[in-house]
Amino acid sequence: MLMDTGLAMARHVVPAMRSDSPYMPLPAYPENLMAPRIAPLALVPALLLTGCAASAAAPEDSTPTPTETAGFPLTLVNCGFEVTIDAAPERVVTIKSTSTEMMLALGLGDRIVGTAFPDGPVPEQWADDAAGIPVLAPKLPNEETVLAAAPDLVYAGWESAFSADAAGDRAELASLGVASYVQPAACQSADQPESLDFEEVFREIQEAGALFGVPDRAAELVAEQRAQLDAVEPAEGTPTALWWSSGTDTPYVGAGKGAPQLLLETAGFANIAADVDATWAPLGWEAIIAADPDVIVLVDSDWNSAEKKKAYLAGNPATAAMTAVREQRYLVIPFAASEAGVRSVEAAASLARQYAELDAR
Repeated sequence: MLMDTGLAMARHVVPAMRSDSPYMPLPAYPENLMAPRIAPLALVPALLLTGCAASAAAPEDSTPTPTETAGFPLTLVNCGFEVTIDAAPERVVTIKSTSTEMMLALGLGDRIVGTAFPDGPVPEQWADDAAGIPVLAPKLPNEETVLAAAPDLVYAGWESAFSADAAGDRAELASLGVASYVQPAACQSADQPESLDFEEVFREIQEAGALFGVPDRAAELVAEQRAQLDAVEPAEGTPTALWWSSGTDTPYVGAGKGAPQLLLETAGFANIAADVDATWAPLGWEAIIAADPDVIVLVDSDWNSAEKKKAYLAGNPATAAMTAVREQRYLVIPFAASEAGVRSVEAAASLARQYAELDAR
């Protein structure tokens, strides 16, 4: 049984009997439109409750990835909303790539009964596991679509996914027996990290491991990522960088806290928008041109590709005069890797490698 109760309090995790987004507003991207609502569907009368006593009699091949029973019931506060989970979720709908890829990295792809609003292709190492996952909607799904998949948990990469016009209000979902969880770095209403660092990224991986009953696998993943982080070779000389996410009339850039700042800093760059107290923020071209960054990080997506951004920069006389544009000093990062999650370490390493290749030209 899964229960949520809305409480505005500090984030914490309380495993029973156990010792143990910075995100830009939805209008910033043209793709951030909810999938059209459909007529209400007949809901599944009862959600599957594998993990409860009845699951013991189920055939072995009908049970998803084995779960650990220790640590449940689990109570945590997520974006100011208290969630209590009696057993590890077995039927999960994911929204946005960060949540899907977190589960894939933890080896839980077989628990995903549907996904929505993917930000791009799944990395090669998880592609086979993701191949059979149904895509419920290309954008934000509506509540009827989510409930038709009979989930016991909806796991979102953006807090804004939980609204009456999208996947459903969290309290309403709870009343129907469906728990909800937001990638903590994406919290906006409460509990957003003041300044994102890799300790927080790793903490979120461990929290996901507790949520899904696989703490040992989460610990292994964190250990792997710590080793990868230690191997990152930052750019020498602290070159300046612009992180351009979207927008042309007024560009939306990576600002002073959140994933863009963390990745730039880890890769050895000085963010020209570091003094802006936000995760992403608008920044005028006049300020960007005056800063004349050494490199420009281009966030690549289907709706706003890196190539389109390059063409815009080259086609505008004012921006074409910038050093990075004249010398084609661009670094490219996939949109799905630009938000905090299991791809953050690799994203920072990629930026450092790309810069080293520029210097070697």
